[in-house]
Amino acid sequence: MLTSRLPNRVEPYRLAARSESLSGLMALDQFERLAEQVGAQAGDCQVWLDFGIDAQGRREIRGRVEAELQLPCRRCLEPMAQHVESEFLLGMVSSDALAAELPSTHEPVLVENEQLNLLEVIEDELILSLPQVVYHDEAHCRVSRDQLSSGEEAESSEPTPASPFEVLRHLKDKS
Repeated sequence: MLTSRLPNRVEPYRLAARSESLSGLMALDQFERLAEQVGAQAGDCQVWLDFGIDAQGRREIRGRVEAELQLPCRRCLEPMAQHVESEFLLGMVSSDALAAELPSTHEPVLVENEQLNLLEVIEDELILSLPQVVYHDEAHCRVSRDQLSSGEEAESSEPTPASPFEVLRHLKDKS
């Protein structure tokens, strides 16, 4: 069980040179962009980060984040608990030009003034791992299936098209 708090900023090049690992908690209420998308959150997310240098000399961060978020149900808009997790591989870069050189296995992360805003990195990973749609089970949702329907089925103003064989049937009946 993780109990220590991670700092909001780290020196990733130094951590990569020493092949260090960080693990700990980050408070979910610090993530403003996440709150804008899915509402205010309480509690902590668990974070594991391994800093290192790969065989090609690229500085990288292998990470994992897990959180229990309260996401709004798309039917009733009431919050419901949803487990969210993400594993990621980040390549540290100092410019967009260097980001373009990274292989497709790495996502670029911008390091400015040898500092990495860990809070933004973890928030980005949580946002990217959000499920597309969240629904309560029908038995537990405040909105029933009947309430979701738009009422009576729309009636078509056009008559149903006649069968192409209808003409043949009339010709046969005349003979």
